[in-house]
Amino acid sequence: MAQLSDDCFAFGGPMQTVDDTVALIAARLPAVEGCETVALDSADGRVLAEDLAAPFPLPPFTNSAVDGYALAGADLPAEGEATYRIAERLQAGMASARTLGAGETVRIFTGAPMPEGADTVFMQEDVRVADDGRVVFPAGLKRGANVRPAGEDVATGSVVLPVGRILRPQDVALAAALGLTGIVVRRRVRVAVFSTGNEIVAPGAPRGPAQLFDSNRFMLGAMLRRLGCTVTDLGILADDQARIAEVLREAAAGHDLILTSGGVSTGEADHVKASVESVGTLVFWRVAIKPGRPVAMGVIDGTAFIGLPGNPVAGFVTFARIARPAILALAGARAPALVATPLRAAFAYRKKAGRREYVRVTIRRAEDGSVEAVKFPREGAGLLSSLVETDGLVELREDSVGVTPGDTVEFLPYSSLL
Repeated sequence: MAQLSDDCFAFGGPMQTVDDTVALIAARLPAVEGCETVALDSADGRVLAEDLAAPFPLPPFTNSAVDGYALAGADLPAEGEATYRIAERLQAGMASARTLGAGETVRIFTGAPMPEGADTVFMQEDVRVADDGRVVFPAGLKRGANVRPAGEDVATGSVVLPVGRILRPQDVALAAALGLTGIVVRRRVRVAVFSTGNEIVAPGAPRGPAQLFDSNRFMLGAMLRRLGCTVTDLGILADDQARIAEVLREAAAGHDLILTSGGVSTGEADHVKASVESVGTLVFWRVAIKPGRPVAMGVIDGTAFIGLPGNPVAGFVTFARIARPAILALAGARAPALVATPLRAAFAYRKKAGRREYVRVTIRRAEDGSVEAVKFPREGAGLLSSLVETDGLVELREDSVGVTPGDTVEFLPYSSLL
């Protein structure tokens, strides 16, 4: 586990921007220790632990890019037509043992190695076969046409996948093309998650008239697993400060991060706050974000603690914009750039300058063919339906004071946040 100092989350200002918060997290959270080698079929989604360099070029040999006829560039017809004898037939997976002579051509298929002496390929549809079986080529083809040189895709020794890459299917394919059977990756980040409160019960349990079923714990667990974490679900803890403190200390011993939602505000019923302070250190980050504040960051026996807001929408947004970068930092991952898509707004919205706000929207095609964002019709950070029935978030930056219909806004699909 990464052993954090008690003051690693300390900051100097009363209010932080989202960008400053993410930068601070990336600078102060070290990657977890430990690596393992996984088979290719288990590598998708894992974090690469070291640069992966190409042991040989791709393609490893010069080959034909088309089905056609190979010949020497020096033997191309200068003008008019020229006739050539077919000396050999090469399919993919076959190699020629002869050197091509003047006036000769090789019937070759896509992917087959170029024969010695040949450097150009006529596409089969651009030639004609004479009655005597010889091939007639027209003039005008450029030397080197329709050939894939060795190393065209990847050069020997080049870094094809950098350390910290979150591996994708196409990355796994490249590793396989280089003949690898296993990839060295970071071990998974271990995260403990629990809910607190006498007012919530687990789905399937009897629910009292003043109680709610616990939903945040399942949402956070699913989001963590999408980031490749190993999740320990500690269930629901009653409003008992001593018991919560005991669980926090036990969880710190075997995890890299403890993640909760709710119970970390300054109210007298917020037992998580007092419990964390009794066994570790706690800092409230007044992040200029809506929905979302406050977010609690802390350290318990060298293990990171993040306390998210209890309202589900606020918990979702702060996980995506604050907890996710922290988890990627612990994983040793290079966080993918979060690039918003510009769309036309089909709604009006007012906000305060100086904070980042996120508006839940649905995407639709307007009558004029433009793609536009439609705001969810109801407000409220407790509306789970607003996350289910929308496609993503419109991000309104700190200098914005609102939106009028027709404005260009920045759209973040949920797929980019999970």
